[in-house]
Amino acid sequence: MPRSASRNMADYAATHRDFRWERPEFFNFATDVMDRHARERPDAVALQWSDDAGHSRRFAFAQLRAHSLHAARFLTDLGLGRGDRVFVMMPRVPEWWFLVLGCIRAGIVFMPGTPMLTAKDIRYRLEVSGAVAVLSETSCLERFEGVVGTGGVKAWVAVGDAPAPWQRYVPAEAASGADAFAPTRAEEPLLIYFTSGTTGMPKMVLHTHASYGMGHAVTGRYWLDLGPEDRHLTLSDTGWAKCAWGKLFGPWSQGACNVVHDFRGRFDAAALLKVMERERLTTFCAPPTAWRALVLQDLKAYALSSLRHVVSAGEPLNPEVIQTWHEATGLHIREGYGQTETVVLVGMFPALPPRPGSMGKPTPGFTVSVIDEQGREVSDGQEGDIAVRVSPERPVGLFHGYLQDDAANRACRRGDWYVTGDRAVRDAEGYFWFVGRADDVIKTSGYRVGPFEVESALLEHPAVAESAVVGVPDEKLGQRIKAYVLLAPGHVGSPQLVQALQEHVKKTTAPYKYPRDIEFVTELPKTVSGKIRRAELRSPSRK
Repeated sequence: MPRSASRNMADYAATHRDFRWERPEFFNFATDVMDRHARERPDAVALQWSDDAGHSRRFAFAQLRAHSLHAARFLTDLGLGRGDRVFVMMPRVPEWWFLVLGCIRAGIVFMPGTPMLTAKDIRYRLEVSGAVAVLSETSCLERFEGVVGTGGVKAWVAVGDAPAPWQRYVPAEAASGADAFAPTRAEEPLLIYFTSGTTGMPKMVLHTHASYGMGHAVTGRYWLDLGPEDRHLTLSDTGWAKCAWGKLFGPWSQGACNVVHDFRGRFDAAALLKVMERERLTTFCAPPTAWRALVLQDLKAYALSSLRHVVSAGEPLNPEVIQTWHEATGLHIREGYGQTETVVLVGMFPALPPRPGSMGKPTPGFTVSVIDEQGREVSDGQEGDIAVRVSPERPVGLFHGYLQDDAANRACRRGDWYVTGDRAVRDAEGYFWFVGRADDVIKTSGYRVGPFEVESALLEHPAVAESAVVGVPDEKLGQRIKAYVLLAPGHVGSPQLVQALQEHVKKTTAPYKYPRDIEFVTELPKTVSGKIRRAELRSPSRK
């Protein structure tokens, strides 16, 4: 099919208008989706895995079914039962998918964590969640120092050799014996994510078998635009919600091949491009930090003609990055917006004419709008809070709620709306344009300035590789705009460059948005999911 053609959406308006959620009483992604693929296309490749050492493995849908059955019985033989909470922390190894599908099949609630977590992070998650088991891998075990054997965890399981009390999980190529597990209701708990959080301790986000297992069908079908012929890679480690979006529910809901490369160490844009070339990807998703690094490479040196559709999510992507990629490949990077609490809510779907810098339009199945503090929809062109209508009918792809946090649950509701905590403007054509987190918007000299628009202006200057913009207290201005700038190779910070960047922003956007302070840094503080921690940059203790 043409590289720019949409596989699943010919007419956005008609698709959004006619879409209706299915609401079955029972649903289980492992039995209702993966087992169906195993019956209908048993030999089709479901998981294509490789690593930095040159190893490669592939698993057909029938093989994944056998592995997940074995994993489900292994877990239940340990005494784990339906509704029990299990913390899962592994790198991108095939066993992560085996065990997670086993949890889903058996009704065990899994809680993903990135291998970058520290012992303190892990202890917090185990204690606050009441986890009864831990599933990990030998490369992660040092992260559990001082944690193993504490709390209410009764089973410590590792992939690979590990000392007691760790028990070894060994996958089986074939599963024998009965495969019947009691069906799960669609509204039973499926998984718990801990929000990455730019402020405060992480909150527990509860998803049901419906909200993520079923809900991400719209992510895979309409935004990732996948079908059974596709080979898709999402750049994400297993602890992020983006893994569920693009490495689990999204691609397999559409029967696509899930391409996984187990990257270790620091991000290497050239190595990623080689993987994309070798695996002949048809679709690809990465966060903005990766896209900004990719476009600094000589893209024409790589054979990427198999790609037909690429997307970005996590934070807004600067239009100049989209333009650079398009000039090199002919493809537009299409953005998508959602949260750990949701599936994709707004997207630049392939059927839409691209608008670089825009989030796109609401996903089929969702009524998304921009509202004011009283819960009223604002006029086109007016800034407000991004919100999802949840009454009179709650959409399927929305989380059940924050566990053990009534205040957070109250704060995210405003009348008939779920409030995301992000600010945007909707234009007259229905496209959404991101402004910033509600608590990130800068109020200076009576103006409201979104950090993203200043960061985008800075990124257009050739000396800037990445930046983060915050408001800092100022007696006269209320807040003044400060930029932390990571320079591109070959550039050195100086007073002259500060002035040049300030003048550049004044010419690129409204003059009142220019950063009065610029600090050159070698790195920017980020959450484990790669989002800039602007709260840390605003901290009074930072010099």
